[in-house]
Amino acid sequence: MLAATPLGDIRDASPRLVEALATADVVAAEDTRRLRALAAALDVEVGGRVVSFYDQVETSRLPGLVEAVHEGRTVLLVTDAGMPSVSDPGYRLVATCVEEGLVVTCLPGPSAVTTALAVSGLPSDRFCFEGFPPRKQGERQRWFAALANEPRTCVFFESPHRLAATLADAAEVLGDDRRAAVCRELTKTYEEVRRGGLGELAEWAAAGVRGEITVVLAPGAPAAGPSMASLVAEVRQRVADGERMKAAAAEVAAAAGVSKKALYDAAVSEG
Repeated sequence: MLAATPLGDIRDASPRLVEALATADVVAAEDTRRLRALAAALDVEVGGRVVSFYDQVETSRLPGLVEAVHEGRTVLLVTDAGMPSVSDPGYRLVATCVEEGLVVTCLPGPSAVTTALAVSGLPSDRFCFEGFPPRKQGERQRWFAALANEPRTCVFFESPHRLAATLADAAEVLGDDRRAAVCRELTKTYEEVRRGGLGELAEWAAAGVRGEITVVLAPGAPAAGPSMASLVAEVRQRVADGERMKAAAAEVAAAAGVSKKALYDAAVSEG
């Protein structure tokens, strides 16, 4: 059983989370100290055995947790904040349980991804989540280049001490005017949402930023496809090289994602 935990405001904890903490046979926690603090804040006593389940021990802890589920025990997985398995431990456990035909359930609740998307003021009908950008500048710039024409709004996490460099790289690759929102300390006392172009956001972040960061990036403009004139020229060049018109038009149209008939008719009319 996965359970979302509050991002900051303890009042976001659901009654189902409180019940699960009290009744689960095993509670696997990313940080057992934070789990104890959460339980104390919710005035609930963790009833089952508590085990740590963070990145470095995930592989070694996995067999024991899966075996506990096989034995009919309720295993509850919680991370430090938000939804387990979303850039947090949990994916491998879920995948293994699914492969072995075990029941996996989820107690829904807070998520930095959807919370940031909702308050960003950017299109939310279609979006993608990209995790964390690469740490090295060259890889990070190539990462942003791949998002240049992404038609969906993009959400990603970043650490506060790398945020300024990341936004500067984003502005260099995607342009100063590409819209974005930087969401800091969501649901906490000092929550802040900065909206604007990447250039101005990079300047703001250069002074230093603290807290948990989620960035929402506006969709890019779709890449312009080749013009019909250029496709016709390619078809006629293929014909000049000995190909049949229909075959050349079919191949060029398939590669460009345009109508085969429309391209063939255009090539014939130019003849």
